[in-house]
Amino acid sequence: MLQEEEERRVKEEEEARLKYEKEEMERLEMQRLEKEKWQALEIKDLERRTEELTELYLLEKCYPEAEKIKRENRLLSRWKHYIQCDGSPDPSVPQEMNTFISLWKEETKETFEEVIEKSKLVLNLIEKLKLILLETPLYDLEDKNIKQYEGSIQDLKELLHFKFNVATEILLRQASTWADLDSGNMEKIIHDENVTLYVWANLKKNPRYRSIRFSETKIGFEIPRMLATCDIALRLLHTHYDHVTPLRSVLRPLKVEQLTSTIMDAVEDQVKDVADEASSNEDQEEPKQPESGCTTVKEEVKLEEEGDAEVQTGSVVEEESEAIKFDGEMKLLSETVSAAQLLLVENACEKPEFFETNEVDLFQFTTLGGVYHLDILELPPQCKPVNGWMIVEITKEGLQKYIYPPETTEDVETENIFPPIEVTLKVHENVLFFEEPMLARWDLEGKYWRTDGISHVTYNSEDGLVTFNLDTFGPITLIQETHINMPYQSWELRPLEENKVLLTVTTVFTEIQIQIKENLCMLASIKLRSEKHFTILKGKWMTPIQFIIALKEIGLNIFPTAHSHFYVVVNSKVPVVEMKAYRQMALLSSAFAFSWSKWNLQCDSSKVVFQVKEHLNREPDTEYSNWALLMFSGNRAQRLKISEDSDTFSEALKDETEFHSTLYHMIKDFASEEAIGKVKSSNCMLIDSVCHMLLSIRFLSYS
Repeated sequence: MLQEEEERRVKEEEEARLKYEKEEMERLEMQRLEKEKWQALEIKDLERRTEELTELYLLEKCYPEAEKIKRENRLLSRWKHYIQCDGSPDPSVPQEMNTFISLWKEETKETFEEVIEKSKLVLNLIEKLKLILLETPLYDLEDKNIKQYEGSIQDLKELLHFKFNVATEILLRQASTWADLDSGNMEKIIHDENVTLYVWANLKKNPRYRSIRFSETKIGFEIPRMLATCDIALRLLHTHYDHVTPLRSVLRPLKVEQLTSTIMDAVEDQVKDVADEASSNEDQEEPKQPESGCTTVKEEVKLEEEGDAEVQTGSVVEEESEAIKFDGEMKLLSETVSAAQLLLVENACEKPEFFETNEVDLFQFTTLGGVYHLDILELPPQCKPVNGWMIVEITKEGLQKYIYPPETTEDVETENIFPPIEVTLKVHENVLFFEEPMLARWDLEGKYWRTDGISHVTYNSEDGLVTFNLDTFGPITLIQETHINMPYQSWELRPLEENKVLLTVTTVFTEIQIQIKENLCMLASIKLRSEKHFTILKGKWMTPIQFIIALKEIGLNIFPTAHSHFYVVVNSKVPVVEMKAYRQMALLSSAFAFSWSKWNLQCDSSKVVFQVKEHLNREPDTEYSNWALLMFSGNRAQRLKISEDSDTFSEALKDETEFHSTLYHMIKDFASEEAIGKVKSSNCMLIDSVCHMLLSIRFLSYS
């Protein structure tokens, strides 16, 4: 029995050994076959790479074409302004701007209503100047022009605020004529789409009248007893725009200059070499002139024929030279546009660390809802009727601010003698706050927003009222976390009807749908927890840059900056890979839908993963089971074997599929002829606008 048991054990071990060897041989053979298959696919991919990249280059010619159209449109807009002759200055011409500013400075008797009406033109000029700085590519802007535009913006801001002060002084001189019959004090509200003025003049100086509310609203002040007995006026000037925060410098970074300069030099050298070669060929083809001065008639006819042929040859060579020059210019423009697009997805290497104590980090926070200019003013001398005339004393100093608390060198507790003033403000109705807004006050000396000096802040979300105590009066603004909607939870890009696509971005607080057609964008819908909010942007078509600015101004910021990765947990991708993915997605966006994938977090930074599906109808496809899962590394695209529902991530290639150098050729393997035809006939402005939005939102890194 022992012998039989031993024999059985030896036999089982032998069988197990043979089975293991067989399985190992099968595994090694499978690995060998897979390796050979992989190598064969790589060789095939390399063999057709040049052909595929050439075809992609032809498709991506839409980007320089779109840039040329935008340049022409910018020139056309200047021409339209010129022939319109409406009296408004051209903001890009410094002489016209200087004349406009000088002439308006000389007008000193405008009422507040007249200043508000003129401010619409001024604000329009400021917006045009900002758009010139933002819409004109960096490689088309010179430093002197940038400084000129920024200087004009600053001059217009300062002049506009000065005009508001002068108009307020004129209004306060007539305060006695506007006095209320019950209180004896003056109260006035002037409301406009861009500016709202609340002004109160203390004419009776009644110490019991300390609670000031404007026209039965809850907006107003609670002033201390000492102010209630002074010749003062309180002004709340709410500008629905922010002209206090310094305009960020848009001078091109050094790396952009180096990048574009390198590209330009390389392409220009290439064009020059080709042109020189064409010129040398032309020289070689020139016929030799006869040495003898005497020629026969036959020789003369022959020379005439040769001359005609020479002219024809010269014209052909000239046409070829022009074509070469045009191709070189297009290649130069294409490379420069690519460099500018790459800049949009590059992150800053160092975090700025120059903020003072209590200073608001404007990389982390954004001002919303405009600026509330809170001022305690000295009441100017009042108008007096004398024999049918109105006589008023004009002070040379103009409108003077009342210093509260007064500057004193005595060692006293100013908080008890000069307590903070309670202020109640109304939040702008067109601004969205996803959390309770924070307050900041302007530091006039340091030229920055700061958070100290403000206490006892309460926020009533139903009425949109903010109440707080303020130590000293000055400009106040509301701030919100810039990256409150980042990272995104999901995204989707799908085509609608002809030359129109829909981009959907879902965040923690909201879902934003953006329609894009040609060179225009529109906020199609916004889903919030509370349906109470309404935005005036719905249904308005704007250029991409105008649209991005408008979304930021109402609190819908889904556009990261070069410093955003310091404040958001980001799934950072290699900039070149990310840029190439967006460019090729935009090329395919008219016939294919793209969507987020959870596996994009699992792959390394040199690859991106997303879902794609042919989409020729208008209805959304919520079933992700029939979507293809693609991985792209910038130089290679492949279809993955796993699906969105798989348990683990794998880069294994899907059966019966191949590598390709571009997304276009990868998708072309399983796409219909109709879809490919639609891609080739897409509008270049639509592709450019979609690409710009994708580069600005950057959902492959921020979701």
